[in-house]
Amino acid sequence: MFESLLNEIQGDFSAVPAWAAFFRLSCALLLGAVIGIEREWRSKPAGLRTHILVAVAACLFVIIGQELSALSFGDAGQQRNDPLRMIEAVTAGVAFLAAGLIVTAQGEVRNITTGASLWLAGAVGLGCGAGRITLAAMATAMVVMVLALLKWVEVLARGR
Repeated sequence: MFESLLNEIQGDFSAVPAWAAFFRLSCALLLGAVIGIEREWRSKPAGLRTHILVAVAACLFVIIGQELSALSFGDAGQQRNDPLRMIEAVTAGVAFLAAGLIVTAQGEVRNITTGASLWLAGAVGLGCGAGRITLAAMATAMVVMVLALLKWVEVLARGR
């Protein structure tokens, strides 16, 4: 029993080795956390945990998609794997979640930036899942700079 469990953990990955999957998931967690910390710092409704969960889930969807595409579902002409469908499904799902954060209260729209950052956390997770860690890290750095620096510019522009 222990041996079959060990084989399950070590060798049943067909497209992405277990160590690579763990690394990608860990990167999605860390990069999602970077975005979430900025939102948490500003006391926004979707913060650290939410951004981490979205990034890791998106990463996992990509890894699962890669694993499924490596499996045989029939002859080459019968198999229909489209990685763009997976990306579209993740982006649509995260957009739905992010849209739920955006509220209108007394004629004022609130939380639109948090919704957008959540959507971006999904993209960061997709990048990590696809093994494009550098690209995901660049996007994370850029979005945190935008969130932090432009908030400062807005405060200066308003004279507060």
